[in-house]
Amino acid sequence: MQDNYGIDKYVRSIPDFPEPGIIFRDVTSIIQSADGLKITIDGLLEQLKDVDFDVVLGPESRGFIFGMPVAYAMGKGFVPVRKKGKLPCETIEREYELEYGTAVIEMHKDAILPGQKVVIVDDLIATGGTIEAITKMVESLGGEVVRIQFVMELAGLKGREKLQDYDVNSLLVYDGK
Repeated sequence: MQDNYGIDKYVRSIPDFPEPGIIFRDVTSIIQSADGLKITIDGLLEQLKDVDFDVVLGPESRGFIFGMPVAYAMGKGFVPVRKKGKLPCETIEREYELEYGTAVIEMHKDAILPGQKVVIVDDLIATGGTIEAITKMVESLGGEVVRIQFVMELAGLKGREKLQDYDVNSLLVYDGK
């Protein structure tokens, strides 16, 4: 496990959830602690301090939790990516694979302008399917993904492989699943 910020002591690990053999890494225990939340947001800001970008994008719902304070602190706008049917204006959508089936995510068609540099912030990378779908949507609107930033990574699920063409960074990396 790699952790340069001390975030690991705030992560609650729940064995055998949602199924036997899986260790669920609970992000809510980070945000319930004032110290855990502060060091996590500070770590994200530190990792992004030298990145040239225009907007932060975060997927529902934990990408909102971590992406919004990053956008605010860095003086950038925030773009939400939501589950299908939750956004009120014209959207683009992308279907992606889940462990057992598929899902669809959407973003407003005018959320990313051609040439904008985008940082994607999310809580966790597992298989990488959600973020891979988001990168395709950003690029279809003419945006450029310049960094994908996670709080935690489950390296054993090999999500980075789907994102190998991008600059991917995680504050905390667990070797397993």
